[in-house]
Amino acid sequence: MTRDPLSSGVEAGNAILLGYQQRWVADTSPVKLIEKSRRIGLSYAEAADDVLYAASEDGANVYYISYNKEMTQGFIQDCAGWAKAYQMAASQIDESVIEVDDRQVLTYTIKFDSGNVIQAFTSNPRNLRSKGRPGERLVIDEAAFVDDIQELLKAAMAMTIWGGQIRIISTHNGEDNPFNELINDVRAGRYDYSLHHVDFDEALADGLYRRICQVTGQAWSREGEAQWRQQMINRYKPNHDEELFCIPAQGGGAYLTRTLIEACMAPAPVLRFDGTKAFNALPEPARAAEMEDWIRDNLTPLLRQLNPRRRHALGQDFARSGDLSVIAPMEIGETLHRTVPFLMEMHNVPFKQQEQVLFAIGNSLPRLSGVAIDSRGNGAYIGETAHDEWGGIVDQVQATENWYRERMPRYKARFEDATITLPLDDDLVEDHRAFQLVRGVARLPEGKTSGQRHGDGAMACVLADHAADLDVTEIDFIRVPQGATGAFDPDDDDELTTDWGSGAW
Repeated sequence: MTRDPLSSGVEAGNAILLGYQQRWVADTSPVKLIEKSRRIGLSYAEAADDVLYAASEDGANVYYISYNKEMTQGFIQDCAGWAKAYQMAASQIDESVIEVDDRQVLTYTIKFDSGNVIQAFTSNPRNLRSKGRPGERLVIDEAAFVDDIQELLKAAMAMTIWGGQIRIISTHNGEDNPFNELINDVRAGRYDYSLHHVDFDEALADGLYRRICQVTGQAWSREGEAQWRQQMINRYKPNHDEELFCIPAQGGGAYLTRTLIEACMAPAPVLRFDGTKAFNALPEPARAAEMEDWIRDNLTPLLRQLNPRRRHALGQDFARSGDLSVIAPMEIGETLHRTVPFLMEMHNVPFKQQEQVLFAIGNSLPRLSGVAIDSRGNGAYIGETAHDEWGGIVDQVQATENWYRERMPRYKARFEDATITLPLDDDLVEDHRAFQLVRGVARLPEGKTSGQRHGDGAMACVLADHAADLDVTEIDFIRVPQGATGAFDPDDDDELTTDWGSGAW
């Protein structure tokens, strides 16, 4: 009998399925989907799992849908091959035609002794609404190319009511395709579906080319793999980004429109502090004293207005001299609506005074429950000092392409759903409009985006939104003021006052 497809040992060539195939099969979520590179064997892995599922007494029927006859035939043949390898009692492939909405639809069926079947359709059968007995599974392959995927999913979701399962597999077919919209909705948190992502390089890292060499009888080498990778890219050009690297075509332009941004704004302060030559030339104790006065006069009145019953988060997009360094506190309301009560912008301000401002804000935020600091480059210093101050609630963010890919759809959804409120400020609007789709991922482009700015205010808000999603325990403490003698009297109720958001542990 063939080895279990979940076995390990990819490097040694022992595993039947590669790492990404194993992770896909091992995921038993009710609804899961994957954006993938071409020809990496996801349908093959799905067939392996579907045979085990349909052949099991605890399994159920499996229905497979794709957009052309060749894919459907290939899948059902893979299923037959797996059934033989597993030594599962199964019938030969039965080819038949059924009537659906006055149309003839070609189907292929394999029956198992368990009483379950795998049935593959050559087009979108409208009779899915009759499916959905307990545990039944639907597989939609190359979903981005299936006709009317939205209507198909609407009918399919009913299958989950009685414990059914839905598997959605596809490469991309354009930025505006419903499959890509579904992917972005999942990333935005609108659906609790399980999402997988495997591009060409990730498949290679898991042994794709090694497996190709093994199957075709070639000798693997690192140089040969690099040459083959480039050949594939050249072969797919100019569509290689979409076909191989999961980047939907037609990506480009502003990610957030002015109308969308301004609809989620309301009057709120934007504080600005410029580190002049005279200020920066002062000794550090003198700078600290002057900054303390500025904090007391400008920040403290705003911090005292914050609602002590609400959780708060904080994000900082750091810069030392070229760009702006922006701090964005964020209140999380009872309905999870997120509000930035004010922004703090600093230009050319020394590290120690930025730290001073950051701690003044963070240690005054009620129920501080998350901090995200841009910790690339010089920001590593502020990220480390913030972690020293607040510990595990601090995320020292390195904003990679994957980070943007996962974070930005969630942030955009706040605007689309009107669940965020930002300070009404033209610079902040321009900062948000600076986000561009680069290789299909929303991010800030290189260089200045408006005047001396580089989307700094928007990035601070994105980081604050990220901090609000961190799964951490908020900071909460009771401050004990000391009397003239410095001693605490437990019988004196006047000495107990409640405060929030301190770095004290």
